[in-house]
Amino acid sequence: MPAPLPPPSSTRTTPSGPVLAARGVSFAHPGDGAAHPVLTDVTLQVDPGHRTGLVGENGSGKSTLLRLLAGDLVPDAGTVARPDDLGVLAQELPYAGHTPAGRVVEHALAAVRAIERELDAAGEALAAGDDGATARYERALAAAEAAQVWDADARAGAMLGGLGLAVVLDDPERAVGTLSGGQRTRLHLAALLVRSPSALLLDEPTNHLDDDAADFLAGVLRAGTGAVLMASHDRAFLDAVATEIADLDPTARAVGEPAGIVLTGGTFTDHVAARAAARAAWQTRYEAEQEEITQLRHTVAVTARQVAPGRGPTDNDKFITRFKGARVERTVSRRVRDAAGRLADLERDQVRKPRPALRLSMPASLTSGTSGSASDTPAPGGLLAWARDVVVPGRLDLPAAGVPGIELTAGSRLLLTGGNGAGKSTLLHALAGDLEPASGHVGTMHGVRVGLLEQDLALAGERRTPRDLLTLVQHPGTTSSDDQRPVDAYGLLAPRDLGRPVADLSVGTRRRVVLAMLLAQAPDVLLLDEPTNHLALALVDELLAALRAWPGAVVLASHDRWLREHWDGDVVHLAPPAPPTAPA
Repeated sequence: MPAPLPPPSSTRTTPSGPVLAARGVSFAHPGDGAAHPVLTDVTLQVDPGHRTGLVGENGSGKSTLLRLLAGDLVPDAGTVARPDDLGVLAQELPYAGHTPAGRVVEHALAAVRAIERELDAAGEALAAGDDGATARYERALAAAEAAQVWDADARAGAMLGGLGLAVVLDDPERAVGTLSGGQRTRLHLAALLVRSPSALLLDEPTNHLDDDAADFLAGVLRAGTGAVLMASHDRAFLDAVATEIADLDPTARAVGEPAGIVLTGGTFTDHVAARAAARAAWQTRYEAEQEEITQLRHTVAVTARQVAPGRGPTDNDKFITRFKGARVERTVSRRVRDAAGRLADLERDQVRKPRPALRLSMPASLTSGTSGSASDTPAPGGLLAWARDVVVPGRLDLPAAGVPGIELTAGSRLLLTGGNGAGKSTLLHALAGDLEPASGHVGTMHGVRVGLLEQDLALAGERRTPRDLLTLVQHPGTTSSDDQRPVDAYGLLAPRDLGRPVADLSVGTRRRVVLAMLLAQAPDVLLLDEPTNHLALALVDELLAALRAWPGAVVLASHDRWLREHWDGDVVHLAPPAPPTAPA
């Protein structure tokens, strides 16, 4: 017998109705002897009809806040409210692997089926003339109309088709465990949308969605009336869906804003513009106050004690001092008191210095031409690497995709696009030289160095610090114990993270450590597999600008729609290879 299906997620009733809210929430992860604060006094409310995009630097607490709102974590302080029928998009489908995929959808329709059964029962009671049957039938009919009972099956089919799950429509008995990871995530998302809960929590909902599926999801969410809170790195999706942006990144706060969430109405593009203006005003006020403080300190120490600043005393001054000394002393004393009072007020209430945002910069060797392989890269047009007629069975087939060959020269900018399984990562690994194709040719010119940023990270258990690793890359043959020269993280890492064990950093920060190490080696051919994954949205613009300035060749594979829309280099679209045919 198949394992029983889990009940719909939700267990808590809130007096405030279908509203998703965190009020004064603080949370710290327990550590070795000390807790590590993640969220401090965070307040956020998402009302029905609002679609709030949750953004922020990696490690700022987005996933933690979602887990607190879902009830998976208990806040150390503050309160959380959620509706009974809250829908949560988990990273893995919460069903046993042998569960038929069709049953997942049917389970999502359980509430609709119950309403339908009650309507039938109420109709039978009405026909039998039972007492109170009229009122019962009217209630059941109103519930059925609100739940759109008669359109439920068509709506479920539309959700599956729109999210690219024709396989489930064609074979409802197919076991969940036989679906790919992306298909399972999409099935979970389809089930949530079929349920149509009054509030949704979505963590990276466009992961595993192609452009059509992402557009379909955006349309469904825009048409809904419930509350939606979605953490996403998909800038195009946020621009298409969000009614406001909640930013946990402390660098997004304007002058005077307390710790917590910065809420901006509109899309992510609107948010970027608003925060840039607020930050510029903050910086201007900080600089003006610091200049005034410097002047006041000088006034208190020197200027206010001079009768006539800028010149020495004359005979007349001496006469005035002799006969009107008391009045002069009072004047000087008043100047000193006024300046000292204003100085004390400013020093007490001055705005803090804006925390610098991470800003991606290039290694010095790439701009100065003093060292590094890339500084010796051949002039534009010089061949660096190539891939011709490459076939990796079941993973990549360039000729079948209409791409017989790829040649990379100094200055090449190439974007690889295509759905999951099209072979983008496979091609990057082949160009990097760590995958041997079954047929075709891959190669590099003598002396050309190739660097690959992979999707999968290998630093999860690394106890060395980013400073240790960058020191080894930037100053080969040294260690942090015998070489204390400063390292350059190229704006990808906050100073506070340079001395922490890599294993203690967030996934996104570890990925930026790898990217910084790659940049430090200044490869002639830079291969980047989904470089914007786990990268703060504010850094994506700077990444594109930096790649345009890279003197070598750049090959980038990405699902990021915003990046693809703003790409100004060459594009190669890959199609999944045909499945192998069975022998006759």
